[in-house]
Amino acid sequence: MRIALNARILQAPRTGIGHYVAELVGALAQESDVELSLFHGWGWSSQLPQATMPGYSRLTPLLRQIPGAYQARRWLEQKRFDQRRAQPIDLYHEPSLWPLSFEGPTVITLHDLTHLHYPETQPPARLREIERRLADGVQRARLILTDSQFIADEARQHFGLPAERFVVAPLGVAARFHPREPAAIDTVLKAHGVEAREYFLCVGTLEPRKNLTLALHAHALLPEALRQRYPLLIVGMAGWQREQFSAQLHTALASGHVCLLGYLPDEHVAQLLAGARALIFPSLYEGFGLPVLEAMASGTPVIVTRRSAMPEVAGAAGNYIEPDDPHGLRDAMHRLIDDQPYWQACTDAGLQQARLFTWERCAKVTARAYRQAMGG
Repeated sequence: MRIALNARILQAPRTGIGHYVAELVGALAQESDVELSLFHGWGWSSQLPQATMPGYSRLTPLLRQIPGAYQARRWLEQKRFDQRRAQPIDLYHEPSLWPLSFEGPTVITLHDLTHLHYPETQPPARLREIERRLADGVQRARLILTDSQFIADEARQHFGLPAERFVVAPLGVAARFHPREPAAIDTVLKAHGVEAREYFLCVGTLEPRKNLTLALHAHALLPEALRQRYPLLIVGMAGWQREQFSAQLHTALASGHVCLLGYLPDEHVAQLLAGARALIFPSLYEGFGLPVLEAMASGTPVIVTRRSAMPEVAGAAGNYIEPDDPHGLRDAMHRLIDDQPYWQACTDAGLQQARLFTWERCAKVTARAYRQAMGG
């Protein structure tokens, strides 16, 4: 099967969907009947590009100010994509929102419907493009891959499509996420002024949907001595409209008990996850929740909301909280500090749960969807 996969998102700093594309491409290489060609927006390659850091493009802020810029870029990408048709393509896989035009079978991955629930998390021009193109792309796709059953059910109801059009392909966990001895992560931890198992960690783009204000509020409710010993570290890029919670963030930063680390290299994030007392992931809406899986695979307990797809990922290993209950989150943090047997039980349960998710399985389900979409 000659598969064209749109990998343009890999030109950006890698967050959830970028990691999905990179890991899926690597795992699909083990499928003997899959031959991938990667479209990078302006050309084609068989190799993954190197991950970039924030600031990779000075054009992005400019595009938001120019009327019709998204449509113009889309037109250029379509022209570049069409140039590849001189070489046969059996199927086109679009792993991020709306697909380009292609006369053959198309498979798309629909990670979530964030734009419906939290439109304020998207720049207006991009939101208009999503609203204009996504429904058509979903209707044109022969099969729609989702990361979770929750999103499959939600999308089926929203778009009015039959269940057989959807294939659930749960994500996996990269090899860099595994338990580590304190000595192995000491350099990275010391660079951020913390000791192994003596800090809480949040991982995610700074935007309202991630509900980081709950983590800030709950951490502030801990006794002063615990806040000092167990600071809260926040890792993630600045998202759209992050100013909605900036006042509380500035107050927390001024206290000295909260540290905003920004976007970090993948390996640094993996080491921080392996050394945390727990991952706090209070998101309001997720199509999967990859940091939850990565924390469990690293031997770190997770505190999550019982919302959207997160119970599918955390299973019985999750410490569940309500998304509007800072006292409940504080109590969960307090217990993971004070009750070492309970902390160890959560760690063991998380490691067991994480073994259920692999990129190899995700690739096999995806390759099977390719065959099905081609009529095989």
